[in-house]
Amino acid sequence: MGMLQGDEPRTRRIGFVLVPGFSFLAMSSALEPLRMANQLTEEELYQWVLLSTDGQPVAASNGVALSADAALGDAPELDLALVCAGVQVQDNCPRELTVWLRRMAHRHVALGAVCTGGYILAKAGVLSGYRCTLHWEHISSICEDLMFPDVTFTSELFVLDRDRYTCSGGVAPLDMMLNLVARHHGAKLAEGIAEEFLHERIRDFSDRQRTPLKVRLGASQPKLVEVVALMEANLHETLTLDELAGHAGLSRRQLERLFQRYLGCPPTRYYLDLRLGRARQLLLQTDMPITDVAVACGFVSPPHFTKCYHDRYERSPSDERRRRAERLLQDAPAGPSVTAGVSGSGVHTARR
Repeated sequence: MGMLQGDEPRTRRIGFVLVPGFSFLAMSSALEPLRMANQLTEEELYQWVLLSTDGQPVAASNGVALSADAALGDAPELDLALVCAGVQVQDNCPRELTVWLRRMAHRHVALGAVCTGGYILAKAGVLSGYRCTLHWEHISSICEDLMFPDVTFTSELFVLDRDRYTCSGGVAPLDMMLNLVARHHGAKLAEGIAEEFLHERIRDFSDRQRTPLKVRLGASQPKLVEVVALMEANLHETLTLDELAGHAGLSRRQLERLFQRYLGCPPTRYYLDLRLGRARQLLLQTDMPITDVAVACGFVSPPHFTKCYHDRYERSPSDERRRRAERLLQDAPAGPSVTAGVSGSGVHTARR
């Protein structure tokens, strides 16, 4: 019953599996787009149900406890089961949950996770052969310990791989769910939801978690961390590779080998990505002229900036700025307050 299959019922039902210590922000960021989709369309596009292993309330990492609608064994039929986890996920992975997840996979129910929930999916064995992600704090330890060699972990914000949907923490689940809403009901609805939440840009597959380099490399590569810090401090007037290498007491060849081995790209590519990332922030968050953005990010000319930007983001800086302006000019969808109902089966809906 994967959510991306054809001939599905119009109303999709999503089960939020609450794991003790789950991230309240990540869970609500995944749920709220569903409520807003119903409100804006005045239709019941989505239903949701809160689940726990035993049907009892579950406390989030902030101490707030949410009441579950049902235990796993009493869950209604689902289109997607979304595992919501957080701190100390290794200690909150009971056998009954992994058994239930395997049963859902056998029934071809789509499975997903937010924050550290991907660890539980991998532990249950339902991510074998899939790509997935989870919060950056846990990716490095999992990869170092070779816990799940048949699972490909990435540093992307979210991954939609066939019928497995995994996401990092914070507000990244909002972007994942907006992308799913766009697949189900079109980009216009997803953009309307983003506007209601003052979410300036719906991030996509090209966006990655901003993992601190010190965390990714540990203390083993201080020279590499030093060079990247120099790059980040010199986006306006860029340094040459020889200058960067000299500051770190390395040869140019040593520097290139370090970047290729630990960051998977040449130092010039990494430096360019830093500058383009900064340029995108300026285009989306300021009214600086595009020419000034190019200069501020170390590009020798506007045409060179445009070419590099288009190669990276598949749109020109002017297109990026135009899309931002269009979103700001559009009237925000208006509507009366939301009412929430709970049916006898514990399934939540939200409509106008």
